[in-house]
Amino acid sequence: MLKGRTAFITGGSGAVGAALVRVFAREGARVAYGYHAGREKAEQLDKDMAAAGTPVFSFSHNALDGAGTNALAEGIEKDVGPVDILVNNAGVTQIMPFALIEEEDWDRIMDVNVKGMFLTTKAFLRGMIRRKKGAIVNMGSLAGMRVLEVPVHYATAKSAVVGFTLSLAREMARYGIRVNCVVPGMLTDGVSANVPRKQAEEYSKYCTLSRPGTPEEVAELTAFLASDRASYINAQSIFIDGGI
Repeated sequence: MLKGRTAFITGGSGAVGAALVRVFAREGARVAYGYHAGREKAEQLDKDMAAAGTPVFSFSHNALDGAGTNALAEGIEKDVGPVDILVNNAGVTQIMPFALIEEEDWDRIMDVNVKGMFLTTKAFLRGMIRRKKGAIVNMGSLAGMRVLEVPVHYATAKSAVVGFTLSLAREMARYGIRVNCVVPGMLTDGVSANVPRKQAEEYSKYCTLSRPGTPEEVAELTAFLASDRASYINAQSIFIDGGI
């Protein structure tokens, strides 16, 4: 499905990120991924992928360093291949009531989830525009799309991902570049691991499939959207939430 393609995935050492790396490599893509805090997890993922016969390329990546991100994009284009798939997966959350959110809390959540996405996309779009080809998939969240008991700053940031997707898709269509958003509900791992037990049980109660999703299920959908099989899907936010 992705044979001959080169993908860069942010947040590759996390639960969803690692699933993305595995699925994209399995589907034939040359995979490069970035990680920030999870060096040990990244090293283990690299070993596992090499042992499976699908080696990948990992890079320490601070998404808030614009100059560093530009240099990273140039290096990957040169050493790995022309990047025609970008998955903006890196993100953080913080379980905190609105009254206790401080300015620095707000800035951190907005920076990592929104500014980092902007800087990374800008860096990798240059090559896509030159080649007039590409697919970008941004990782949203049900938190930014439904009335849920979730942290306000996180919900705000994930709502911004949808707006970013819509506007960028319209602007990039002239270059043959598609932009979509995946909107996961509660998952078995990743940021969902921080959800209080009561809320997790409530989610399963109202979910038509009565369970959380898995990072692998999210990765399968993302790989499809990045492939030519989804060539007529653009500017969409695709829910994968078990039916809420």
